[in-house]
Amino acid sequence: MSAPSNSVYAADGADVATQIKRIIADIPAINEKLQDADPKEILEWSVDNLPGLFQTTAFGITGCVTLDILSRISTEKAAAKGEPAKHLVPLIFVDTLYHFPQTLELSQRAAAHYSAPMHVYRPPGTDTVAEFEQRWGPSLWERDEDTYDYLVKVEPARRAYEELGVRAVFTGRRRSQGADRAALPVIEVDETGLIKINPLLNWSFAQVNDYVKQNAVPYNELLDMGYKSIGDWHSTALPMGKDAVDERSGRWSDKSGKTECGLHKDYFKFKVIAEKKLREAELERRDAARA
Repeated sequence: MSAPSNSVYAADGADVATQIKRIIADIPAINEKLQDADPKEILEWSVDNLPGLFQTTAFGITGCVTLDILSRISTEKAAAKGEPAKHLVPLIFVDTLYHFPQTLELSQRAAAHYSAPMHVYRPPGTDTVAEFEQRWGPSLWERDEDTYDYLVKVEPARRAYEELGVRAVFTGRRRSQGADRAALPVIEVDETGLIKINPLLNWSFAQVNDYVKQNAVPYNELLDMGYKSIGDWHSTALPMGKDAVDERSGRWSDKSGKTECGLHKDYFKFKVIAEKKLREAELERRDAARA
């Protein structure tokens, strides 16, 4: 996806790599400018200035709101040019193979509703749970959680970024979700050079939920059952008891201290550890086959 023509970082015809370097160098000033901006302002700035821009989403409630606002921005920009509406930011959906059926249904319904191009990525070499478990065994998340996260989320996402030429992504993270997210900036850059934008960082769950209801945004029906943060079925539970006010308290509730799946951890460190374990597992399988 080429940079929009009104990008201040491409005003002199700079190539994408040069634009990205300029943006990264300018991130402190950009964050200061946008720290109190509303989601639409942040999204519009991103569309206008960031090349290789995609939305990575598992169709949580924040991602659905982001998708809706982007659709409205796309329509407005097309109308201003007298052109047919075209959704400006492609979607990346990492299908871990362990999503709830409701999440998979929503991914197709929402992408169709907004006419948004969607790229689906799955764990390497596997398209079904049966294929995944034949290769790695059942309940890998219980036996080796980090390797599971690498295989079903981190590796597919990185493969998507490399194959699609992704340089910047929208995320669904918000400060009100607490833990490592409490001090989120508007824009950050990770160790790989990927720019991450958190457009709804200042909104609460109530604000996001109100927007969904007021604007008829497609959303996951599990929310109507009391869920607030929805991931894989085996790592998602209803928020309960005194912790129910924390919208992510139902995620990894049996894993003390865990708050992220690996997508927002140091990629290189995560990769080295996971690939070492995968090589060891492959050697064990070969030894067992020869026995």
